[in-house]
Amino acid sequence: MRSLSGVLAVAAIALKFVSADDDTTTCSDDSHCPESSPCCSQYGVCGSGSYCLGGCNPKFSYSKDACMPMPVCQDSITIFDNYTSKMVNQYTYLGDASKANWTYEGYPIDYDDENALIMAMPKNSGGSVISSTHYMWYGNIKARMKASRGAGVVSAMIMFSSVQDEIDYEWVGADLEKVQTNWYWQGALNWTNSKNLTASNNNDEYHVYEIDWKEDVITWSVDGEAGRTLFRNTTYNSTSKQYEYPQTPARIQLSIWPGGNATNAVGTIEWAGGEIDWDSDDIKDYGYYYSVLESVNITCYDPPAGTTKNGSEVYQYTGKNSWLESGVIITDGNTVLKDYDNSGLDDNTPDKSSSSSASSSSSTKSSSGSTKSTSTSSGSSNNKSTGTTATADVEGSSSTAATGFVQDMSTTSNPTKSTSSASTGSAGGNKNMPYGFGLTLISVLLSMI
Repeated sequence: MRSLSGVLAVAAIALKFVSADDDTTTCSDDSHCPESSPCCSQYGVCGSGSYCLGGCNPKFSYSKDACMPMPVCQDSITIFDNYTSKMVNQYTYLGDASKANWTYEGYPIDYDDENALIMAMPKNSGGSVISSTHYMWYGNIKARMKASRGAGVVSAMIMFSSVQDEIDYEWVGADLEKVQTNWYWQGALNWTNSKNLTASNNNDEYHVYEIDWKEDVITWSVDGEAGRTLFRNTTYNSTSKQYEYPQTPARIQLSIWPGGNATNAVGTIEWAGGEIDWDSDDIKDYGYYYSVLESVNITCYDPPAGTTKNGSEVYQYTGKNSWLESGVIITDGNTVLKDYDNSGLDDNTPDKSSSSSASSSSSTKSSSGSTKSTSTSSGSSNNKSTGTTATADVEGSSSTAATGFVQDMSTTSNPTKSTSSASTGSAGGNKNMPYGFGLTLISVLLSMI
């Protein structure tokens, strides 16, 4: 089992092009962010801009108000057919969830052969990740997808909250017959929470992976068959007198990352099935390792009884009650930053000329909680058709580094801005897909608590 903490226990790789004079400020329970870089990102790094949006940790930030409010859950069905143009780059997104349901980092590619989305990991890269712009505070998620293959190659589907509550699936590419399930509470170390479920031939065949998250029980299911349950009443800690159960609003994130990179800790490499082969058949044939995402269905449940409601648009932490569900309220607060350098401490009052850097979303909204994903089907073409990759080359957040589950694909940094780029090129048979951004793997962040 991997000897990492918190979110790093999920998928602890981060890539960043960093210069020799890069000056990164990290954040943890013992070291909060300074006022000049007030937001503690999901990766344990201080900054502003995008670092104050999805994943901003109010516990370790300069103040809880530095993090922007979290858009409330929204029922949706997203079919990832010709979808890259509908996502927005994580580092240009300013927080308007009404204009985009998903952000991306890395190398998402339209997969025309299967009307789906490839999450690609080119040679020596950190892979790809997509994240929901809306949070879920209890609900049901179904993802129909194929996992990646190869020793050291890891796919992941997680629900991750700003205070590090977590529920996840992970696929280790060396074992194509199983999927791992796991959960964490506020980033606390616990290596006994993992359990394997059967998901046969999960690289070639689509399966529907489901998480049903209720106040009192979590159920993990594959193709409609429940394989694991976690009851809240089994998580009580008699010392802290708290239920150490995932209970705070979470984003949905799906990714592919190099768990077996030679620079990783020995325990991580062993867990990932061994060192990754950067000259494998997939790298030679396609130019990347990949997982394939066809659809994601999201059904929201009601917030806990007794939740304070001063509106209906956003979740916010009060900073009370030990960052538990009782410390979350619902308001009509603003989620949109006015500028890439801003945080929640700045004046983000919208004006007529302001706009967020987001693309429109074509996700179909569902008013019913009974909508189901399509069940398992098999078949995958070995020759991936030419598709489209999402692209960006614009100013992003003002922080300079990131580490953690989500692979930070920024490629240029300076003290005030960081420029984000995603690859441009074709999916599938083009094995010369561009990925030469000089990306450098930086060390695993050991702890965020």
